[in-house]
Amino acid sequence: MEQTLTNQYYLEKASITKSIIHLSIPMMIGMSVGTIYSVINAYFIGQMHNTEMLTAVTLSLPIFTILMAFGNMFGVGGGTFITRLIAKNKINEAKAIAGYTFYSSILSSLLIAILAFFAINPIVKILGSDTAAFNFTKNYALTMFCGGFAVMLNFALEQIVRSEGASKESMNGMIISTLLNFVFDPLLILVMNLNVVGAALALILSNAGSCIYYIYYLEKRSDHLKGFLHCFKISLKDKVEIYKIGVSELLMTTFIIITTLLSNNFSMAYGDNVVAAFGIALRIVQVPEFLSMGLSLGIIPLIAYSFSSKDFDRLKKGIRQSFLWIGLLSISFGAIVYIFRGSIIHIFSNDTSVISIGTYIIIAMLVSSIFNGFTGLFTGIFQASGQGIPSIIMSVTQGILYIPVIFLLHSLFGLYGVIWSMAVTEITTFMIGLTLYIFFNNNLYAKKGSYL
Repeated sequence: MEQTLTNQYYLEKASITKSIIHLSIPMMIGMSVGTIYSVINAYFIGQMHNTEMLTAVTLSLPIFTILMAFGNMFGVGGGTFITRLIAKNKINEAKAIAGYTFYSSILSSLLIAILAFFAINPIVKILGSDTAAFNFTKNYALTMFCGGFAVMLNFALEQIVRSEGASKESMNGMIISTLLNFVFDPLLILVMNLNVVGAALALILSNAGSCIYYIYYLEKRSDHLKGFLHCFKISLKDKVEIYKIGVSELLMTTFIIITTLLSNNFSMAYGDNVVAAFGIALRIVQVPEFLSMGLSLGIIPLIAYSFSSKDFDRLKKGIRQSFLWIGLLSISFGAIVYIFRGSIIHIFSNDTSVISIGTYIIIAMLVSSIFNGFTGLFTGIFQASGQGIPSIIMSVTQGILYIPVIFLLHSLFGLYGVIWSMAVTEITTFMIGLTLYIFFNNNLYAKKGSYL
């Protein structure tokens, strides 16, 4: 019975329903709460009643995504590997992977900060900033890059914590970050009048708070990874195992950045109100989208553990239930956001032009989010089972397809083509993911005699 108190019980023996509740519900809550600090950021910047500031924060979203991408490269690659090692009872090796992930995240963030400092003006131009919003965008970007170590480390550590099934602790870190952001945003933006710099500092300090919590948990309370800070050196083979999955996560996020940059540059031609509307709509739609993502991320340790321990019946049941729950979540929460879309956008802006185009943008984004939920699950399955090539194909496809799609639809339908380009891309990516999953499923059946 003592084992029932450990997170490993939910990976190994609990019923699938109980395991999904334990692993995914906290992740869904944590990620939904986590998206709130992006909304909080936009809200308090909106209180400055300066469209250029709101535009600068929107244009700078790729910077956060870049930092998140590198953090997830180490975190997802290392975290899924750690779960598979724990399933084989290779605890010392798991600690070494955790330590390597921790220190590599810090070193990489410092290198990114140095490179960004010397190339900040070209970076701001690439982000799509015009003359009016240039200085605001530059100040926000510089602050984010300088404090980027907190963001990268936060995402890496969060994945390590989840790797042994500690979903509640992962959620706690996200909630801590959100609560801190809710305190720092009004203090730094409104009270100290630091505007966009305050918004960036609030985000950095909030992520630092989560890092401190995660380090404490891993060093003092973790079931398997206590003492990970004393480990760093791993073999070349282990590094390959991390990066073959981690690079797919990096590529996926990189293409998300390309998507955002293209969207920003196309929408800038239609005015700041359109860019601001895209930013507001994106933050709103992220809530139901991140619920699905939270479920997908939550079950990755379950899939990795079941796959590594060759419990294919458990793997089958976990995947099936996950598909069902993602479908229900995407459609039901998407419907709620659709119904109240006008009122919600009005909270962030009183500009009638922003509200008008924003309510239309949300419709296209909701369609995209439904298919994105399933696409995320396909990718999670491939990552958890160590399938490097399918993971990379899914990651690359989403970004590669968007480039011709947005150019084609923009040439045919103008702004409305830009708005719907992501939905078309997500639907196509979903079909590719389904095809890859069928091959994966059939291959597993042929090798292991287990039908998924």
